[in-house]
Amino acid sequence: MTTQTPLQQIRAAVKAALAEDLSLGDVTTTVLFPKSVRARGTIVAHHPMTVAGIAVARQVFAQVDPSLKIIHSVRDGAVVRANAPVLIVQGDARSLLMAERAALNFLQHLSGIATLTARFVSAVRGYRVKILDTRKTTPSLRALEKWAVRLGGGRNHRQSLGDGILIKDNHLAVLRAQRIGVTEACRLARERGPQGLKIEVEAQTLKDVREALNGGADIILLDNMTPALVQQATAIIKDRALVEVSGGITLKNMHEMAASGADFISIGALTHSAPAADLSMDIVPIDHGQGQPKRRGR
Repeated sequence: MTTQTPLQQIRAAVKAALAEDLSLGDVTTTVLFPKSVRARGTIVAHHPMTVAGIAVARQVFAQVDPSLKIIHSVRDGAVVRANAPVLIVQGDARSLLMAERAALNFLQHLSGIATLTARFVSAVRGYRVKILDTRKTTPSLRALEKWAVRLGGGRNHRQSLGDGILIKDNHLAVLRAQRIGVTEACRLARERGPQGLKIEVEAQTLKDVREALNGGADIILLDNMTPALVQQATAIIKDRALVEVSGGITLKNMHEMAASGADFISIGALTHSAPAADLSMDIVPIDHGQGQPKRRGR
């Protein structure tokens, strides 16, 4: 899957972030520095990580002050060691101070997603299974978060509700009140849905699995099943449909799930619970001595 940078969404996200931080200006910086001070800002990774969000940080600096110059940066998707500089930017210290928090917010959040994704991908190396994200994303940041998943080696599930037919438990609950079961739901989706879209159906029991197969589902989502039950389900499916496993997935049970024969494992935690990566930005005046930089960014 491509790791193409979502430039349009990045510009929009940065514009919104800067509107939050700078709609009334930066009173502290304005009061303390009435004149320009040349400085260099270095963003440092404080633990090993997969970096994501360099393109976003660059856009933050460009929108705050187009005269700021990036003199070093790693690429998005790079794996770096602790204490590695990931981006160095030079120019007016006032602009660096105004851009600092927004740049770090994006880098910490997106690098956290990419780093966690890389851990899950590494945990299933050697198996055929692919790691997927979900739609459990931060409102308005989905494109960036799913980009970070790709940078970490994962794949994207649906970008939106229009990307595929996924018949979930609540759809089935409403349908069952109309005396329509899993098999008939799959058939209705096939008859009424746009051509070319895969039909996926959520199964919580082995009975659901059999009914989804009878309905011709392309993908069967095994939801919150134990590894043992997943193995039984995949034995029933026997490659007649692709198998996705979801719910309760952790790094501890990944091997069992991967060994079950599933094609995909989807993990909401990649985007909704990834811990922020630890990065900071040190700003040092260029013309007034290097001094000893202090860790900043609070």
